[in-house]
Amino acid sequence: MRNITFEKLRRIKHALPEGSIAQIANDLSVDEQTVRNYFGAHNYKDGVLVEFYREQGPQGGIVQLSDDTILNRALQILGEKMVS
Repeated sequence: MRNITFEKLRRIKHALPEGSIAQIANDLSVDEQTVRNYFGAHNYKDGVLVEFYREQGPQGGIVQLSDDTILNRALQILGEKMVS
């Protein structure tokens, strides 16, 4: 379980290099829409409800992610981008 502000989640998505959504989807064997929905904090993954909680507040509120696999892969890609 991981907490992150909605604003930070969106900043991570927008910082990803072009093609990253497709790369994450391919790496994790999910469809691209699942990855896009994840960063929009929608609660569906491959048509199945994903557990998360969004509490309203500053910076778009807090999103509590029950599965941070997509987020971790995005952060890994950003780390690779910073190194290259």
